[in-house]
Amino acid sequence: MNKSFLKFITDFGPLLIFFTIYYKSGNDLRTAIPPLIISTLIAVTIMYFIEKKIPYVPLIGAVVISLFGGLTLYFNNPIFIYMKPTIVNLIFAVILLVSKSFFNKNFLKFFLQTAFQLNEEGWEKLNSRWAYFFIFLALLNEIVWRTQPETTWVNFKVWGMLPITIIFTAMQLPLINKYKL
Repeated sequence: MNKSFLKFITDFGPLLIFFTIYYKSGNDLRTAIPPLIISTLIAVTIMYFIEKKIPYVPLIGAVVISLFGGLTLYFNNPIFIYMKPTIVNLIFAVILLVSKSFFNKNFLKFFLQTAFQLNEEGWEKLNSRWAYFFIFLALLNEIVWRTQPETTWVNFKVWGMLPITIIFTAMQLPLINKYKL
């Protein structure tokens, strides 16, 4: 099996499983969350065996999904799973905004420097754009889950945030091309 296809499956498989079970169960988060947690942990384990290293970003995602999904199940309150994207996006934004100040390191560059090479000005601009984009996603998630029914939020989480992120990423190509080495 192609390594990039397997990575795609491990990245999006748990979300597809969640979405499918959520709708087949009559829109029941309590039924859909355990398979999401289990499939996410399995996906991280598969990536570990393929990459021969701990995949940090998926591992953090698995921990966060397990924590917030577990809290949702334990307290029987969906607010925890609703707020997960908000909290995760704000954490990413803070990390990107303060990494240079406190650690003298551009974390976006650290994670993406194997994908492409930019000069420092390009990395700084891209880092700022992603930080503010994460804040935008956090605010958007808050608006959607607080003003819309649960099924709308689930659809937004699956079919809204991903296309918005893909579009934002594509919009960064001119910056990447302008500052590439």
